[in-house]
Amino acid sequence: MTKRIVFMGTPDFSVPALEQLIASDYDVVAVVTQPDRPKGRKKHLTPSPVKECATTYDIPVLQPEKIKHDYETILEYEPDLIVTAAYGQILPEPLLNAPEYGCINVHASLLPKWRGGAPIHYSILNGDSETGITIMYMVKALDAGAMLAQERVTIHEEDTVGDLHDRLSDVGRDLLLKTIPRLFAGDIEPEEQQHEKATFAPNITRDIERIDWSEPQETVYNQVRGLNPWPVAFTTYHGETVKVWAAEKVNQSTELAPGTIVQVDVNQGIDIATGDQKVIRLTQIQPAGKKRMNTIDFLRGSADFFQVGDQLG
Repeated sequence: MTKRIVFMGTPDFSVPALEQLIASDYDVVAVVTQPDRPKGRKKHLTPSPVKECATTYDIPVLQPEKIKHDYETILEYEPDLIVTAAYGQILPEPLLNAPEYGCINVHASLLPKWRGGAPIHYSILNGDSETGITIMYMVKALDAGAMLAQERVTIHEEDTVGDLHDRLSDVGRDLLLKTIPRLFAGDIEPEEQQHEKATFAPNITRDIERIDWSEPQETVYNQVRGLNPWPVAFTTYHGETVKVWAAEKVNQSTELAPGTIVQVDVNQGIDIATGDQKVIRLTQIQPAGKKRMNTIDFLRGSADFFQVGDQLG
Protein backbone atom coordinates (compact mmCIF):
# COMPACT_ATOMS: atom_id res chain seq x y z
CA MET A 1 0.00 0.00 0.00
CA THR A 2 1.27 3.47 -0.87
CA LYS A 3 2.62 5.27 2.17
CA ARG A 4 0.84 8.48 3.22
CA ILE A 5 3.08 11.50 3.83
CA VAL A 6 2.32 14.90 5.31
CA PHE A 7 4.90 17.47 4.25
CA MET A 8 5.64 20.52 6.40
CA GLY A 9 7.75 23.42 5.10
CA THR A 10 7.64 27.09 4.25
CA PRO A 11 10.43 28.77 2.20
CA ASP A 12 12.04 28.17 -1.19
CA PHE A 13 14.49 25.75 0.46
CA SER A 14 11.67 23.25 1.01
CA VAL A 15 10.15 23.26 -2.47
CA PRO A 16 12.53 20.84 -4.33
CA ALA A 17 11.97 18.18 -1.66
CA LEU A 18 8.19 18.59 -1.86
CA GLU A 19 8.20 18.45 -5.66
CA GLN A 20 10.29 15.28 -5.63
CA LEU A 21 7.99 13.62 -3.09
CA ILE A 22 4.98 14.47 -5.23
CA ALA A 23 6.70 12.98 -8.28
CA SER A 24 7.53 9.78 -6.39
CA ASP A 25 5.35 6.79 -5.56
CA TYR A 26 4.35 8.22 -2.19
CA ASP A 27 1.00 9.81 -1.46
CA VAL A 28 1.49 13.39 -0.23
CA VAL A 29 -1.92 13.73 1.42
CA ALA A 30 -1.48 17.24 2.86
CA VAL A 31 0.99 20.10 3.15
CA VAL A 32 1.42 22.23 6.26
CA THR A 33 3.00 25.66 5.97
CA GLN A 34 3.07 29.02 7.74
CA PRO A 35 0.11 31.40 7.30
CA ASP A 36 0.21 33.93 4.46
CA ARG A 37 2.28 36.94 5.53
CA PRO A 38 2.31 40.62 4.44
CA LYS A 39 5.04 41.24 1.89
CA GLY A 40 6.43 44.17 -0.06
CA ARG A 41 5.77 47.86 0.34
CA LYS A 42 2.02 47.41 -0.05
CA LYS A 43 1.97 44.60 2.53
CA HIS A 44 -0.11 42.26 0.40
CA LEU A 45 -0.79 38.90 2.02
CA THR A 46 1.51 36.47 0.22
CA PRO A 47 1.48 32.65 0.36
CA SER A 48 4.68 30.78 1.15
CA PRO A 49 6.59 29.11 -1.71
CA VAL A 50 5.54 25.73 -0.30
CA LYS A 51 1.86 26.70 -0.40
CA GLU A 52 2.21 27.87 -3.98
CA CYS A 53 3.80 24.54 -4.91
CA ALA A 54 1.14 22.46 -3.15
CA THR A 55 -1.67 24.49 -4.72
CA THR A 56 -0.23 23.81 -8.16
CA TYR A 57 -0.66 20.08 -7.53
CA ASP A 58 -4.09 20.44 -5.83
CA ILE A 59 -2.78 19.13 -2.51
CA PRO A 60 -4.70 20.25 0.59
CA VAL A 61 -2.86 23.01 2.48
CA LEU A 62 -3.10 23.61 6.23
CA GLN A 63 -1.79 26.86 7.77
CA PRO A 64 -2.09 26.80 11.56
CA GLU A 65 -0.90 29.99 13.27
CA LYS A 66 0.30 28.02 16.29
CA ILE A 67 0.70 24.34 15.53
CA LYS A 68 1.08 23.43 19.20
CA HIS A 69 -2.57 24.42 19.69
CA ASP A 70 -3.92 23.40 16.28
CA TYR A 71 -2.62 20.05 15.08
CA GLU A 72 -5.69 17.76 15.23
CA THR A 73 -6.60 18.37 11.57
CA ILE A 74 -3.18 17.07 10.53
CA LEU A 75 -3.81 13.83 12.41
CA GLU A 76 -7.06 13.34 10.46
CA TYR A 77 -4.94 12.69 7.37
CA GLU A 78 -3.46 9.61 9.11
CA PRO A 79 0.11 10.04 7.86
CA ASP A 80 2.50 7.13 7.91
CA LEU A 81 5.34 9.67 7.94
CA ILE A 82 5.68 13.41 8.50
CA VAL A 83 8.50 15.15 6.64
CA THR A 84 9.56 18.66 7.62
CA ALA A 85 11.98 21.01 5.89
CA ALA A 86 12.38 24.55 7.26
CA TYR A 87 8.80 24.61 8.51
CA GLY A 88 9.43 27.23 11.18
CA GLN A 89 7.61 25.90 14.24
CA ILE A 90 8.35 23.18 16.81
CA LEU A 91 5.97 20.23 16.55
CA PRO A 92 3.94 19.19 19.61
CA GLU A 93 4.45 15.75 21.10
CA PRO A 94 1.13 14.22 19.96
CA LEU A 95 2.08 15.04 16.38
CA LEU A 96 5.61 13.68 16.79
CA ASN A 97 4.26 10.39 18.13
CA ALA A 98 1.39 9.85 15.69
CA PRO A 99 2.96 8.53 12.43
CA GLU A 100 4.07 4.90 12.33
CA TYR A 101 7.45 5.93 10.90
CA GLY A 102 7.79 9.09 12.96
CA CYS A 103 8.61 12.65 11.93
CA ILE A 104 11.83 13.38 10.07
CA ASN A 105 13.48 16.68 9.23
CA VAL A 106 15.76 17.92 6.44
CA HIS A 107 18.26 20.17 8.22
CA ALA A 108 20.87 22.29 6.43
CA SER A 109 23.96 21.51 8.50
CA LEU A 110 26.10 18.63 9.67
CA LEU A 111 24.50 18.16 13.05
CA PRO A 112 25.18 18.65 15.88
CA LYS A 113 26.80 21.76 14.42
CA TRP A 114 24.49 24.71 13.76
CA ARG A 115 21.22 23.67 15.31
CA GLY A 116 18.57 26.34 14.87
CA GLY A 117 16.90 28.54 12.29
CA ALA A 118 19.85 30.00 10.34
CA PRO A 119 22.41 27.21 9.81
CA ILE A 120 23.33 28.25 6.25
CA HIS A 121 24.04 31.83 7.33
CA TYR A 122 26.19 30.80 10.27
CA SER A 123 28.25 28.31 8.28
CA ILE A 124 29.45 31.18 6.10
CA LEU A 125 29.59 33.81 8.86
CA ASN A 126 31.83 31.42 10.77
CA GLY A 127 34.10 30.82 7.76
CA ASP A 128 33.41 27.07 7.65
CA SER A 129 34.94 25.13 4.77
CA GLU A 130 32.12 22.60 4.63
CA THR A 131 28.55 22.03 5.73
CA GLY A 132 25.89 19.59 4.59
CA ILE A 133 22.47 18.07 5.05
CA THR A 134 21.28 15.94 7.94
CA ILE A 135 18.09 13.85 7.83
CA MET A 136 17.05 13.25 11.41
CA TYR A 137 14.16 12.28 13.62
CA MET A 138 12.32 15.21 15.15
CA VAL A 139 12.12 15.41 18.95
CA LYS A 140 10.88 18.05 21.38
CA ALA A 141 14.38 19.55 21.75
CA LEU A 142 15.70 21.82 18.99
CA ASP A 143 17.31 19.79 16.17
CA ALA A 144 18.47 17.18 18.67
CA GLY A 145 16.98 13.99 17.22
CA ALA A 146 18.84 10.88 16.13
CA MET A 147 20.35 11.11 12.65
CA LEU A 148 19.32 8.90 9.73
CA ALA A 149 21.64 10.22 7.02
CA GLN A 150 24.17 12.96 6.28
CA GLU A 151 25.85 14.33 3.18
CA ARG A 152 28.74 16.78 3.15
CA VAL A 153 28.86 19.88 0.95
CA THR A 154 31.95 22.02 0.31
CA ILE A 155 31.69 25.76 0.96
CA HIS A 156 33.66 27.67 -1.65
CA GLU A 157 35.59 30.85 -0.82
CA GLU A 158 33.25 33.03 -2.89
CA ASP A 159 29.95 31.37 -1.89
CA THR A 160 27.12 33.59 -0.67
CA VAL A 161 24.22 32.38 1.44
CA GLY A 162 22.15 32.34 -1.73
CA ASP A 163 24.64 30.11 -3.55
CA LEU A 164 24.91 27.67 -0.67
CA HIS A 165 21.15 27.70 0.00
CA ASP A 166 20.41 26.51 -3.53
CA ARG A 167 23.01 23.73 -3.46
CA LEU A 168 21.89 22.49 -0.06
CA SER A 169 18.24 22.55 -1.11
CA ASP A 170 19.02 20.21 -4.00
CA VAL A 171 21.22 17.95 -1.85
CA GLY A 172 18.47 17.83 0.77
CA ARG A 173 15.92 16.79 -1.83
CA ASP A 174 18.13 13.97 -3.13
CA LEU A 175 19.20 12.71 0.29
CA LEU A 176 15.60 12.69 1.53
CA LEU A 177 14.47 10.54 -1.40
CA LYS A 178 17.35 8.12 -0.78
CA THR A 179 16.55 7.92 2.94
CA ILE A 180 12.78 7.39 2.96
CA PRO A 181 12.79 3.96 1.23
CA ARG A 182 15.42 2.71 3.66
CA LEU A 183 13.39 4.09 6.58
CA PHE A 184 10.25 2.29 5.43
CA ALA A 185 12.26 -0.91 4.90
CA GLY A 186 13.72 -0.74 8.44
CA ASP A 187 17.19 -0.56 6.91
CA ILE A 188 18.57 2.38 8.95
CA GLU A 189 20.17 2.33 12.38
CA PRO A 190 19.61 5.87 13.78
CA GLU A 191 22.73 7.52 15.19
CA GLU A 192 22.49 9.66 18.31
CA GLN A 193 24.06 13.09 18.05
CA GLN A 194 27.05 14.06 20.18
CA HIS A 195 25.06 16.64 22.11
CA GLU A 196 28.12 18.02 23.92
CA LYS A 197 29.43 19.24 20.55
CA ALA A 198 26.29 21.14 19.61
CA THR A 199 26.55 24.71 18.35
CA PHE A 200 23.62 26.97 17.60
CA ALA A 201 22.50 29.19 14.73
CA PRO A 202 19.73 31.46 16.05
CA ASN A 203 17.78 33.72 13.73
CA ILE A 204 19.69 36.68 12.31
CA THR A 205 19.30 39.96 14.23
CA ARG A 206 19.96 43.55 13.25
CA ASP A 207 23.17 43.54 15.31
CA ILE A 208 24.55 40.69 13.21
CA GLU A 209 23.78 42.64 10.02
CA ARG A 210 25.79 45.69 11.16
CA ILE A 211 29.42 45.63 10.01
CA ASP A 212 31.99 46.13 12.75
CA TRP A 213 35.04 47.46 10.95
CA SER A 214 37.28 46.69 13.93
CA GLU A 215 36.92 43.01 13.04
CA PRO A 216 39.56 41.34 10.82
CA GLN A 217 39.27 41.47 7.04
CA GLU A 218 38.26 37.81 6.84
CA THR A 219 35.43 38.29 9.34
CA VAL A 220 34.01 41.27 7.46
CA TYR A 221 34.27 39.43 4.16
CA ASN A 222 32.43 36.42 5.58
CA GLN A 223 29.78 38.68 7.06
CA VAL A 224 29.04 40.31 3.71
CA ARG A 225 28.72 37.05 1.78
CA GLY A 226 27.06 35.35 4.76
CA LEU A 227 24.15 37.82 4.61
CA ASN A 228 23.72 38.00 0.81
CA PRO A 229 20.98 37.99 -0.47
CA TRP A 230 19.16 38.15 2.87
CA PRO A 231 19.09 40.15 5.06
CA VAL A 232 22.23 41.98 3.72
CA ALA A 233 25.07 43.48 5.77
CA PHE A 234 25.09 47.23 6.30
CA THR A 235 27.17 50.10 7.56
CA THR A 236 26.51 53.81 8.00
CA TYR A 237 28.02 56.87 6.35
CA HIS A 238 27.22 60.41 7.51
CA GLY A 239 24.29 58.98 9.45
CA GLU A 240 22.75 57.17 6.46
CA THR A 241 22.51 53.40 6.03
CA VAL A 242 24.53 51.83 3.24
CA LYS A 243 23.85 48.16 2.48
CA VAL A 244 26.90 46.17 1.41
CA TRP A 245 25.88 43.39 -0.96
CA ALA A 246 29.31 42.25 -2.10
CA ALA A 247 32.96 42.80 -1.24
CA GLU A 248 36.36 41.34 -1.95
CA LYS A 249 39.58 41.04 -0.01
CA VAL A 250 42.44 43.28 -1.13
CA ASN A 251 46.05 42.26 -0.70
CA GLN A 252 47.07 45.52 0.93
CA SER A 253 47.92 46.74 4.40
CA THR A 254 47.10 50.10 5.97
CA GLU A 255 47.87 52.06 9.12
CA LEU A 256 44.50 53.83 8.97
CA ALA A 257 41.86 53.30 11.65
CA PRO A 258 39.23 50.59 11.05
CA GLY A 259 36.34 51.85 8.94
CA THR A 260 38.41 54.54 7.25
CA ILE A 261 37.97 54.97 3.50
CA VAL A 262 41.42 54.16 2.09
CA GLN A 263 40.68 54.65 -1.60
CA VAL A 264 37.81 55.60 -3.90
CA ASP A 265 38.44 54.38 -7.44
CA VAL A 266 35.77 54.63 -10.15
CA ASN A 267 37.32 51.63 -11.88
CA GLN A 268 37.58 49.37 -8.83
CA GLY A 269 35.37 50.40 -5.93
CA ILE A 270 35.72 51.68 -2.38
CA ASP A 271 38.52 50.35 -0.15
CA ILE A 272 37.98 50.28 3.62
CA ALA A 273 40.42 49.60 6.46
CA THR A 274 39.65 46.65 8.72
CA GLY A 275 40.71 45.87 12.27
CA ASP A 276 43.74 43.79 11.35
CA GLN A 277 45.25 46.63 9.26
CA LYS A 278 44.06 45.03 6.03
CA VAL A 279 41.71 46.34 3.35
CA ILE A 280 38.38 45.20 1.99
CA ARG A 281 36.83 46.52 -1.23
CA LEU A 282 33.10 47.21 -1.50
CA THR A 283 32.05 46.02 -4.96
CA GLN A 284 28.26 46.18 -4.70
CA ILE A 285 26.38 48.64 -2.49
CA GLN A 286 22.96 50.16 -1.91
CA PRO A 287 23.00 53.67 -0.43
CA ALA A 288 19.84 54.80 1.38
CA GLY A 289 16.98 55.47 -1.01
CA LYS A 290 18.73 53.87 -4.00
CA LYS A 291 18.76 50.52 -5.72
CA ARG A 292 21.41 47.85 -5.36
CA MET A 293 24.22 48.54 -7.82
CA ASN A 294 27.83 47.82 -8.62
CA THR A 295 30.01 50.27 -6.71
CA ILE A 296 31.81 51.46 -9.84
CA ASP A 297 28.46 52.35 -11.43
CA PHE A 298 27.51 54.35 -8.36
CA LEU A 299 30.85 56.16 -8.31
CA ARG A 300 30.61 57.11 -11.96
CA GLY A 301 27.43 58.99 -11.18
CA SER A 302 28.39 60.21 -7.70
CA ALA A 303 32.19 60.29 -7.58
CA ASP A 304 32.31 62.80 -4.71
CA PHE A 305 29.84 61.00 -2.42
CA PHE A 306 32.50 58.92 -0.63
CA GLN A 307 35.64 60.76 0.47
CA VAL A 308 39.04 59.27 1.29
CA GLY A 309 39.75 59.62 5.01
CA ASP A 310 36.06 59.57 6.05
CA GLN A 311 34.81 56.94 8.45
CA LEU A 312 32.14 54.30 7.90
CA GLY A 313 30.10 53.01 10.79
